[in-house]
Amino acid sequence: MTKLGLMAAGLLAIPAIVSAGDVQRVQSASDVAGTMDALEAAVTGAGATVFARVDHAGGAQKVGQELAPSELLIFGNPKLGTPAMQDDPLAGLYLPLKVLVYQDAEGQVWLNYEDPGKMLGRLDGISGEGEYIKKMTGALAKLTAKAAGE
Repeated sequence: MTKLGLMAAGLLAIPAIVSAGDVQRVQSASDVAGTMDALEAAVTGAGATVFARVDHAGGAQKVGQELAPSELLIFGNPKLGTPAMQDDPLAGLYLPLKVLVYQDAEGQVWLNYEDPGKMLGRLDGISGEGEYIKKMTGALAKLTAKAAGE
C-alpha cells in the first residue's frame, strides 16, 4: 500500500469529532447500546464512578411514545469535581459529567458532551483554563474516543 493509501486508511479509522458551540460530538462506529456499554466500561476502567445510565428511549416507550435510541451516562471522579465545587459551589449544577449517546435520523450514532471549560468557565471563581478543567476535558475526549471505536 502506498503512503497516501496508508494515510487515507488511517484517517478513516478516526471518529468524526464535531464541535457545536459548547457541545462536542464524536461519531461512533457502533449502535447506541454497544457504544454506551463501551463508554461505561471505559469510565469504570479509568477509575471514575458511574452514577446513572438513563435510557431515554425506554422512558418514552413506557408512556406510549417513540424516540430513537438515546442513552445518557452520568459519571464523575471526586478528585476532579470537588476542587471545582470548592472554587464555586454552583459547579454542582454541572457535575457530575454527562455523555449523551443517541442515533440521529440517518441512523448515525453520536456521543455528545459539554465542553468542561466552557460549561464551568462561566462560573465565578473557575478558570476555563484550570488544571481540573484540562483533566476533565482530556478524560472526556479519551473516554468518548474509546467508546466510539477508535
